[in-house]
Amino acid sequence: MSKDQFYLIALGANLPSAAGAPDVTLRSALQALAEAGARDVVTSRFFATPCFPPGAGPDYVNAAARLHFEGGAGALLALLHRIEAEFGRERVQRWGQRVLDLDLIAVGDTVLPDEVGYRAWLDLPLEEQKRQAPDRLILPHPRLQDRPFVLVPLAEVAPDWRHPVLGRSVAEMVEALPQAAREEVVPL
Repeated sequence: MSKDQFYLIALGANLPSAAGAPDVTLRSALQALAEAGARDVVTSRFFATPCFPPGAGPDYVNAAARLHFEGGAGALLALLHRIEAEFGRERVQRWGQRVLDLDLIAVGDTVLPDEVGYRAWLDLPLEEQKRQAPDRLILPHPRLQDRPFVLVPLAEVAPDWRHPVLGRSVAEMVEALPQAAREEVVPL
């Protein structure tokens, strides 16, 4: 993995933080990323999206960013977790409500831990996904191809990025989503 390649980040919030409403929180988190060394940050529009999973809380504000960062995926993941904590994120419930969610979606064409380990998470049944969380960084994010709230914003900042395991671009993955799912992701 190159020390300085592009990173794809998904951002989301559905509860207010000390910074303000979810959209204000996302803007503030992007500023915190830039202040911590993220460069060449390109951000999608902000989108209103249904809460995932349905019924788990208020609807979300989601966005995506493409950026460069020196220090590697582990260092960026630690930074994302630190910024989440600074805004009051507590990791209590998997897929629960949150003041801020910063997910490392992809690092160029990197596959972590390796293709076999990646495919184990990719193929994990939905019921197991609800119960299990990886104990290490899995890249690309194993659910990104299923999530309109990630893909639609990501298409604004990296439409041509090609998933290194699935072989499809972001634009192709968006097109493969059901039309109704795409329509639920509404620009603010």
